[in-house]
Amino acid sequence: MPGRDFLHFECTLGLVDTVFVEGLLVYAHHGATDEEQAVGRPYSVDVWLEVDTRPAGQSDRLGDTVDYGKVSAIVHEVLTSHRSRLVEHVAERLSDRLLGSFASVVSVRVRIEKLSPPTGFLCDAAGVEITRTR
Repeated sequence: MPGRDFLHFECTLGLVDTVFVEGLLVYAHHGATDEEQAVGRPYSVDVWLEVDTRPAGQSDRLGDTVDYGKVSAIVHEVLTSHRSRLVEHVAERLSDRLLGSFASVVSVRVRIEKLSPPTGFLCDAAGVEITRTR
């Protein structure tokens, strides 16, 4: 389909927009130790989705863009439905799910921060940020 090739060409030139959700707080049970998984802790999640927003900008219809309410629901579901030892694993699962859920998304950047992590030192957050592209 020629239109799709053109969209891919535009995206590789950085001519797309970003829909984002930042600072979504989710209480989840991930961690390297059994104790950390049992107790759980809060996570802050940021997601940036690279997508062409021109159709929505022209139509003013939610169906023509990525619904950040749905993005937030996916973040919550992925973080709370399955326990992982590493936030890297959670981030990978989340990016896969987001790319699989929104055909118009070209790439996704996910940042997961474990708030007040058990490092043995005073620390606001620790985590991972990844970018995945189709």
